[in-house]
Amino acid sequence: MLSWDDYTEQASPEPQPVPAAPESIAQAEQAPVAAQAAAPQTAAPEKPAAAPATTGTPIARAQAAVAAINPAAGLEELELGATRIQVDDKAMINCRADLNQLVPFKYDWAWQKYLDGCANHWMPQEVNMTADVALWKSNEGLTEDERRIVMRSLGYFSTADSLVANNLVLALYRLITNPECRQYILRQAFEEAIHTHAYQYCIESLSMDEGEVFNMYRELPSIASKATWSLNHTHALSDPTFNTGTPETDQELLRNLIAFYVVTEGIFFYCGFTQILSMGRRNKMTGVAEQFQYILRDESMHLNFGIDIINQIKLENPHLWTVEFQEEVTQMILEGTELEIHYARDSMPRGVLGMNAAMMEEYLHFIANRRLAQIGLPEQFEGAQNPFPWMSEIMDLRKEKNFFETRVIEYQTGGALNWD
Repeated sequence: MLSWDDYTEQASPEPQPVPAAPESIAQAEQAPVAAQAAAPQTAAPEKPAAAPATTGTPIARAQAAVAAINPAAGLEELELGATRIQVDDKAMINCRADLNQLVPFKYDWAWQKYLDGCANHWMPQEVNMTADVALWKSNEGLTEDERRIVMRSLGYFSTADSLVANNLVLALYRLITNPECRQYILRQAFEEAIHTHAYQYCIESLSMDEGEVFNMYRELPSIASKATWSLNHTHALSDPTFNTGTPETDQELLRNLIAFYVVTEGIFFYCGFTQILSMGRRNKMTGVAEQFQYILRDESMHLNFGIDIINQIKLENPHLWTVEFQEEVTQMILEGTELEIHYARDSMPRGVLGMNAAMMEEYLHFIANRRLAQIGLPEQFEGAQNPFPWMSEIMDLRKEKNFFETRVIEYQTGGALNWD
């Protein structure tokens, strides 16, 4: 199981080189022509399609419509291709091969992440919230600073995962032209829905003011700024007329991938997760903390998947990774880091849970350096260290139980368990 913070230390599948895009595109375009040239000359000419029936019973009209279908010609008209797909026909973006043909796999790491995500399925209702409800309702249970952290975290995350899901469904799925990667994107979209469900479940269990919490991304500047930054990198791709195929549009897709995987999921989530998991270590709000740890496991894989896609696109399209674009991406990551630092200062104006805003700033500099290195960019915060080494332990998901000893953390669906 990959761990979010241990990504660079663990072996990750090497991106796979492919032939230059123009060659594979040409092959895809020429294959139907070659197939037609090789066909026997004695083959019977295609039967012209019959005009659809406009009279008679519904059943008769349906039978006439089916009889008029020419399967061979229909596939060509739908641009699905008439030849079998080869591995080299596949590409991450701008691929003209049939996207409905899942195999043969080109990116085995993408399929493995899909399988791992399915094996790690969970639902929010599985987590016992009884102790959290009692603690939240108790006048002496939590300090005001601790309550502020819980409210701020649920306020941001309850909307953030919806923003990520929207980007996946309305933009990325259409523009990533590889079926095994699309398969994982579908799984990720479902996981984002589970995460939003989990936050709602926590809010409802604690009898919070739902209007207040769900509207924080509109009303609290430190949360609204992060949401606005993410949304600004969605607008172009969510336009249904947007298509890749030029250096400018391909870079726009790459920009979106970096904004959502590297910054939104790779930086914006860190302060809130650290705060809630620190609370769980102190045996406070253990149900909320357990939900967050399951979510963290999912987000770890999302981040790793996004990094692999970004690096694969760079490998297949080196002309996109210009010096100017690298400088722009570096600036994006620095902006995201600064926004998360502002959020840390707002969510904990005083020291709480063994941490403070200055320590969180150091931690975010450390995280930003890791994100830059993961996509091949130089670190920007010299000497930044991790002031929360216990976070690495929590993110090491290969342990028998989680930190507050409530359930096995390596939960898998029944069909994936090994009973031997």
